[in-house]
Amino acid sequence: MLEGKILVAQGGGPTAVINQSLAGVVIEARKFSTVTQVYGAYHGVRGIVNEDFIDLTQETTNNLELVANTPASALGSTRDKPDLAYCQEIFKVCKAHEITTFFYIGGNDSSDTARIVSEEASKAGYNLRCFHIPKTIDNDLVINDHTPGFGSAARFVASAFAGVNLDNRALPSVYIGVVMGRHAGFLTAASALGRKYNADGPHLIYLPEKNFSLDRFIADVKRVHDEHGRCIVAVSEGIHDETGEPIISKLMQNIERDAHGNVQLSGTGALADLLTDHVKKTLGVKRVRGDTFGYLQRSFLGCVSDVDQREAREVGEKAVQYARWRDSDGSVVIERTGFYSVEYHLKRLDEIGGKTKVMPDNFIVPEGNNVTRDFLMYCRPLIGSGMPDAFHLRNYRVPKILQR
Repeated sequence: MLEGKILVAQGGGPTAVINQSLAGVVIEARKFSTVTQVYGAYHGVRGIVNEDFIDLTQETTNNLELVANTPASALGSTRDKPDLAYCQEIFKVCKAHEITTFFYIGGNDSSDTARIVSEEASKAGYNLRCFHIPKTIDNDLVINDHTPGFGSAARFVASAFAGVNLDNRALPSVYIGVVMGRHAGFLTAASALGRKYNADGPHLIYLPEKNFSLDRFIADVKRVHDEHGRCIVAVSEGIHDETGEPIISKLMQNIERDAHGNVQLSGTGALADLLTDHVKKTLGVKRVRGDTFGYLQRSFLGCVSDVDQREAREVGEKAVQYARWRDSDGSVVIERTGFYSVEYHLKRLDEIGGKTKVMPDNFIVPEGNNVTRDFLMYCRPLIGSGMPDAFHLRNYRVPKILQR
């Protein structure tokens, strides 16, 4: 039964559509007379333990709709990864404020946090329902066909590489673009969606699902460059060798690590610089350039998938409906049906948390340096309608008169 005070928070990396889920929760919850107040926690679970709440019951529907169409986390977010003691503090605050339902919008860690808080409430005999609402541009939540946030980020990556291809075709060179993705390569793979003609880039795509060899990489780049006079490469930040060692750590002497002890893969531009230097030194190609997309792909304004927006709103709404009509906690998941339509289901929190989905083998070519038609068919509906298209001159050549 959905009643009393409810709490919503956002966790992990922001996306272009995460506020749709927030608006979905707030607007749907306010339809039920049994709900007295809707609180929002500033900066995720950190905001909960700090009791940093705002009363979203007082927010106008019009402004909620404007915020829904705005990228990034309106409530702020956090990279805190709560352990048992942290979750006990979350529960203590929820109990003190008489929260009866907790909605957490986020990825794998967020679902696990909801699970632990739910278990602590159960141990204490306190009636607190916890719901996880999916969100991640990495598209790596298990059970889900895909996750809100991915479609818009994929649209950005596809558009960016399509633009790079036009630039590179005008001024041929080797270009290497590094895209987010520590364990799952879905976002990097989306770079292929902007290809229109046979010679369009990216010509090579490397994903963390397959082992990466520097020697094979150089051979691939040489082959493409010899054939086309240019080469565009899309690389996941998480590429690694057959031992599992990140390629960045093989090329870089001083390795940075994040708060969780993981090798710092994004935000430094190091991998792109190291790979471009390696190509220059090995192949002797003069024009070699590299970019690291970094945060650009997460909340890019004006490059949002309408499909992604719609589904992000609906997972928020469905979470509230499940809280109203079902006497159980859970995580809302997206299931694909037909050529392209979706259904929403509620799964146990322990089925989602702490698990990572990666790209299946049928999405990647056997050589490990590109994606298949199966992936393109899977991903294309997710980036939405109205994807920009690019065209080439047909190049009707005029015969030469002077032979030089």
